[in-house]
Amino acid sequence: MKPHSNATSSRLMTTREVAHYLRVNQGTLYKLIRRGHIPAFKIGSDYRFDRNAIERLMTNRQVTG
Repeated sequence: MKPHSNATSSRLMTTREVAHYLRVNQGTLYKLIRRGHIPAFKIGSDYRFDRNAIERLMTNRQVTG
């Protein structure tokens, strides 16, 4: 098994990191996930987010919003 890569870990974000990045409460973030507004996937019982997908989401929102 390969050692944990910094490139991989920096590409994934936790709920706390995404909530801070989006400037929303973690409870609000969970609602957005359930409604399908935020791309997320689960590892065990924890959600993870692809940093590029979150950044694209925000870029698209700024252009269209």
